[in-house]
Formats: sequence, C-alpha cells, structure tokens
Amino acid sequence: MNGMRGGGASRRRGMGLVELLVAMALGALLLLAASAVLLAASSSYAEQSAGARLDDNGRYALDAIARAVRQTAYVNWDGDAAPLFHASEDSANIAGLDAHGLGKNSEGISQALPDVMHGSDVLALRYDGAGADEGGDGSVLNCAGFGVGAAHTEAQRGWSIFYVAQGADGEGELRCKYRGANGWGADAIIRGVDGFQVLYGLDTDTPPDGVANRYVNASWLDAADAALLLAGETAAERQRDFHRRTHWKRIAGVRVALLLHGEAGAAGKLEDMGPAQFDLFGKAYAEAQGAGDPGARVLRTAFPPALQGRRRQIVQTSIMLRNGPE
Repeated sequence: MNGMRGGGASRRRGMGLVELLVAMALGALLLLAASAVLLAASSSYAEQSAGARLDDNGRYALDAIARAVRQTAYVNWDGDAAPLFHASEDSANIAGLDAHGLGKNSEGISQALPDVMHGSDVLALRYDGAGADEGGDGSVLNCAGFGVGAAHTEAQRGWSIFYVAQGADGEGELRCKYRGANGWGADAIIRGVDGFQVLYGLDTDTPPDGVANRYVNASWLDAADAALLLAGETAAERQRDFHRRTHWKRIAGVRVALLLHGEAGAAGKLEDMGPAQFDLFGKAYAEAQGAGDPGARVLRTAFPPALQGRRRQIVQTSIMLRNGPE
C-alpha cells in the first residue's frame, strides 16, 4: 500500500527561474508590440485629423472669397432707386495689389504696407448693398458677415477686402477688411496662411463678351493703366477718363490660391513633408512669371525653422464674376 501510494503520487514543484525570465521576456515583447501599434494608430489619427483641418480651412476660405467675388458689382435692381447702369466714370468694382499688406484701420487699400508674408496679394471687391439702413436688410453681406445698406453714392458702395497679415503670435492669417458703422476694421478668416495669390481674368474682346482671354496679376493691370493716354484738360477730367478706360473694368474672372500650413506637432520628418518649393499656380506659371510675381513660388527655406517641418497644402479655385465686366 505504501509503495503504491508513493509511486502514484505526482510531484509538484513551482516555476523555475529560467521559465520565469522567459515568460517575462515574452510579456515585455508583447507589451512593446502593443505600444508600437497604439503609437502608430495615434500618429495616423493625428495625421488624418491635421489633414482634415487643413482641408476644412482651405474650403472655408475659398468659399468666403468666392461669395464675395460673385457679389462684386452687385446692384439691387428691385430697389426704388436702383440705377439703370453703373456710371462710366465710376471707379472699378474690383481692385488688387501684388505683394502688399494693409493697415487694419486705414481707408480701403489706399495705404498699402510692405508685404511681410511671402509676396501675398490683396483682393478688394465693391458692390451696392440693399436696404434703407446702414446695415441693410441682411440680404447683402460683406466678407465679415455684416449687412450692407443700399449705396446712394459711388463712395457708399460696400467693401470686402482680403489680405494676409501676421497675428499677435506671428502666425499668418487671411483677413477680411471691411467698413463698418464705426469705421474700418479687419477680422481673421483662417489662420496658418503662408501665402495668398490672385490672378485676374482679362476680357480683351471689343465689345467685351464676359469671357476671360488671359489671366494677369495686379501689377500687369496697373502697368497697362499707366500707359493709357488720358483725355481731358483738368485732373478731374483725366480721372473720369481713367475710370472709363481702366483695365480693371475688363475683369471677367478671378483665380485665387492659398498656401496653408498645419498645426504644431502634426508633422512628421522634414523629408516627409512634401516638396522644397510650392508653386501656387503651378510650375509653368511660376517659371514663366515668377520674376514679376514673387509670391507665385514659395520656398520651404523661407519659413522660420520652427515652421519648416509643418504639413502644407495649396488650395485654389477660379471664380467668374457673376455681373460680368463693366
């Protein structure tokens, strides 16, 4: 009996040191693998979120500009005092500047500032409002979303002006400048803007057919206007002739492009962040016209070191003027 009990009893013993070390090593490997998967998933999510925010910012900015461009030269034909047509001596309803900024509280685009944001442009749009009060009836809004009342004189037309400036923290932002009840002001539309470029579709046909034949920048239009031989014996007469003949009244469409950057911490390695240069209207335009339009090409090395590794994206669109050339 004792021999049978001793021979059939199983021997029990604990885990040895070697087995314990092997188990711990396997557990550590599994933990490291799980951490790597988690970090990769987190990085992928952050990258996708950053890309989505860039897309949203670009879409919002282009929509805001497109609405303002289509409103250019608007006249409230249903109003009791609606003009039958724009007076030929009125100033143009669209204007622009190459490679300049603007003062926030200055009159219109009259006091241009040296550009500080990679050759960014200025786009200025004019239109009649609607409604008796200064804020109008809410059917016509400026780029800041405020109502614009009906204009009784040329000078009372509404303004929507787009330009790029640095915020208080040095971050570039696309701003909307407008004339409000208490004077001029400007609000940021989106932040993270490195460049803003505008081309103007010139209708060269006589009479104009409302279709752009070529796209040029603001400097080209200003140079063409400077070459006009104006008629008139007085400065006022020559000014009226200039307004009748300015090339800015032959604009049928607008092309805009924005270079945007993402948030801090959303970028990967510098070599993964895209090209070393950004051609806002494409390589062909930058190589052909870049010397006269410096903001058309922006080099990554032009950014501060802290911003060179940011994710960047170019967004662009073409908009036809709904009311056509004047």
